[in-house]
Amino acid sequence: MTLEEADDLHRQKKAKIAAAKEKLYADKVIEKGLLIVHTGTGKGKSTAAWGMAMRCLGHGLKLGVVQFGKGSRDSGERALFTRFPDLVRLVAVGEGFTWETQDKAADIAAAKEAFAAACAMLQDPSFHMVILDELNITLRYEYLPLDEVLAALRSRHPACHAVVTGRNARPELIEMADLATEMTLLKHPFRDGVKAQIGVEF
Repeated sequence: MTLEEADDLHRQKKAKIAAAKEKLYADKVIEKGLLIVHTGTGKGKSTAAWGMAMRCLGHGLKLGVVQFGKGSRDSGERALFTRFPDLVRLVAVGEGFTWETQDKAADIAAAKEAFAAACAMLQDPSFHMVILDELNITLRYEYLPLDEVLAALRSRHPACHAVVTGRNARPELIEMADLATEMTLLKHPFRDGVKAQIGVEF
């Protein structure tokens, strides 16, 4: 086969792919607020949410962030969001992870406070996206009633994208989601004695 023939074959293959893609996308016309769930044992659940947060900010869209159980932790994302006071409302409650606080009553109270803030954002049409960081952990420990959380997500403003992160997502939440992704752990440096790294984990 000559170089010219190879180039022509390549063009034909790509033209077929382009036609198939155009046909595939032609009937995708629905616009709606999505319920997105990031779960699994692998790293990247919150990190993926922060990527979507950056996209929102890049488009000048208003973002709500509620962090469950991370109130006492400084992080790069929190420092970044403070630079966009007109576009981001961030609520971070709790004194750390459940094994750090060892105070169930305090953890439940913090979860309720965070959930109240989340409900207000989900109903507010000015928010393009609301990220509920580590909500899955809160639901796993039953610090909030699952039916109330599902109801709040279901009744959110129609154009609002809601992003839920954390391990062990409840099956009912996954079933309700428009998009659910499971991060699978293949390797992690923590197993080799490497501590959490700035700019990677926080």
